[in-house]
Amino acid sequence: MLTEEHEEQLLAPLAAHSARSRGRRVPEPQDPVRTVFQRDRDRILHSKSFRRLKHKTQVFIDPEEDHYRTRLTHTLEVAQIGRTISRALRLNEDLTEAITLAHDLGHTPFGHGGETAVDEVLREYIPDGEFRHYEQSLRIVDELERDGRGLNLTWEVRDGILGHSKGSKDLGLVAGPNFPATLEGMVVRIADRIAYINHDIDDAVRAKILKVSDLPVEALKVLGYSHSMRISNMVLNVVLSSEEQPEVRMTGDVLVASNVLKDYMYANVYNRDMRGNLEMSKAMNLLKELFRVYMDRPDKAPPSLLAGLSCKEYGALDVCERARRVTDFIAGMTDRYAAVMFRQHFFPEAWSH
Repeated sequence: MLTEEHEEQLLAPLAAHSARSRGRRVPEPQDPVRTVFQRDRDRILHSKSFRRLKHKTQVFIDPEEDHYRTRLTHTLEVAQIGRTISRALRLNEDLTEAITLAHDLGHTPFGHGGETAVDEVLREYIPDGEFRHYEQSLRIVDELERDGRGLNLTWEVRDGILGHSKGSKDLGLVAGPNFPATLEGMVVRIADRIAYINHDIDDAVRAKILKVSDLPVEALKVLGYSHSMRISNMVLNVVLSSEEQPEVRMTGDVLVASNVLKDYMYANVYNRDMRGNLEMSKAMNLLKELFRVYMDRPDKAPPSLLAGLSCKEYGALDVCERARRVTDFIAGMTDRYAAVMFRQHFFPEAWSH
């Protein structure tokens, strides 16, 4: 294939080459035009889960103003930053893009508050259970999309999806067994942080939660006082620090400043919005109540949750199997659909019109 020949000539020695992919769980014939990573990107782009991201919260719940980020616009910004870094390092842009487009497919409604809510209510039924959006993202592409057939993505994309999340950990710290195996997966891990720190600052300023002048001055002196300057300086540092290296990384003063900015956002925006914000608390309780009603009242389960079972058969399922189904259903909801279902189950019918 011509594209694979071009990769051999253009990509860096440590880049992921399409022709040397570790393959799919179910082998498939090669596409005559697209590489395996291009096919993965296209499958993700055309998936139902990807389309639902446009109605899922990034940080601010269903704002009336049109310019706040959603989970979809966050994903697109990560993809743009990831491709920029990958191109500069001569890595595989198609693999990077595929990972970025899929990395947040498993996010719940209502952002990280929703993720926390699902994790907490799941433990009411499965004490040692846990919900993590990156594991759910992998489950979606492996098992849930295409009516249970999954997207049958390559090993490299699946590895990058599972390894993208850092939580609140500092950049520069290798985090556990899920750390990505490819340089492209490492790019996504950093691009995700660069994107959300900066666009969440932008949205928090728009929401009047903070002013740029409130941000740590020692970080702004290094990274810049404008949105575009901060992103440019972070990206440039990653490129210069990672050229011809066996890992993609951020270093020096830029790394320190980025971590300072991240810590400030967790303390003053993310944790505040999840625990101190009345609207987020309402949203978290909404998801918990929906989870409980679908676990405890089989007669309330909609057809898409029953998946061909009768209410009686659904109610007779092992608690772990029922919790798995409910978790998939709740996590797949958009903000709007979750609100509709809550009104349907908990409001008098006359109030729902």
